[in-house]
Amino acid sequence: MIYKSEDAEKRSAFAVADKMVAAAKTAPKGCGEDKVVSLILDGNDKDILCAHMRDIAKETGADFFNRDANNVDNSHCIVMIGVINDPLGLDNCGMCGFENCGEMAKAGANCAFNVTDLGIAVGSAVSIAADNRIDNRVLFSAGQAALRMGCFPSKVRVCFGIPLSTSSKSIYFDRDPDNVMV
Repeated sequence: MIYKSEDAEKRSAFAVADKMVAAAKTAPKGCGEDKVVSLILDGNDKDILCAHMRDIAKETGADFFNRDANNVDNSHCIVMIGVINDPLGLDNCGMCGFENCGEMAKAGANCAFNVTDLGIAVGSAVSIAADNRIDNRVLFSAGQAALRMGCFPSKVRVCFGIPLSTSSKSIYFDRDPDNVMV
């Protein structure tokens, strides 16, 4: 059977996306409690995410949301990784800037352990993409749009998107210098 190269590239990107989700799942977690949630968007779901990104750009004037939406449009898929905000219940931690988990929860802040777990999971996921030579970039903007879109359970308040591309030149780093970089 003969495959067109773009079909093989797309299949490769999705295979790597699956491995990225597995890497996020198996990344080390604080106290061994898994609160990381991952999913892969493509097709219509990816289009809806981009529409939300563009809406945020209009509402806030943050043009990088438009730039990033264009990148996601030109990607095969996007891996979304978030974390459930569920403090560990420590009395004397203070890593979040509050005296304890109860004070943190009252203030509506995020548990430092949960956010750290998210960072480790994202790092594990992007290392898989890099090991497989799939272009990617971690996008705050896609995470914000995913939260607005309702992709995650309501207790997920922090997430990031990682779009994947197999173009001959990275679309995520060779971008318009006139746009704000985040």
